[in-house]
Amino acid sequence: MATANDRERHAGGDLPQAAAAPTDLHAFAVRLRRMNGEINRLVHGFAAGHGLHATDVQALAAILDAEEPMTPKRLREHLGLTSGAVTACVDRLERAGHIRRVRESADRRVVHLYYAADARSAARTYFRPLAEATEAVRSRFTEDELSVVLRFLTAMGEELSGTARPAR
Repeated sequence: MATANDRERHAGGDLPQAAAAPTDLHAFAVRLRRMNGEINRLVHGFAAGHGLHATDVQALAAILDAEEPMTPKRLREHLGLTSGAVTACVDRLERAGHIRRVRESADRRVVHLYYAADARSAARTYFRPLAEATEAVRSRFTEDELSVVLRFLTAMGEELSGTARPAR
């Protein structure tokens, strides 16, 4: 898939060395950016509709997807924010009724963050079109193809999680 920048570069005299394969790095980069842009559009809409920041929605997703109860420290590490920024984020989410803070009974210093049931329902309703679009697209692929897609997405997530974050 050629982009306007590709067409401009080729029109200016840069000749392509060979026809790009449909699975080359550029094709993946363009499609990942476009998908990310569409997801960001939905995230920003949800954030605006609930008086949140886009980072707050990222925090909600991290809390929802965590395999064990999320802590503010792990949330800070996941989001790459300062302690103060995470505290402000958690405060906003709690005030808005999206999360609950629960102190661990054995050690009162440990705080776990849980997605509130009512808020989860509101998010599910808002993001239903994304779920429906995902299901519509999934239905066009075989189980073997979906397995490869999931392997790719998992490997991308793991690879990206290992990259260094820019210093703040």
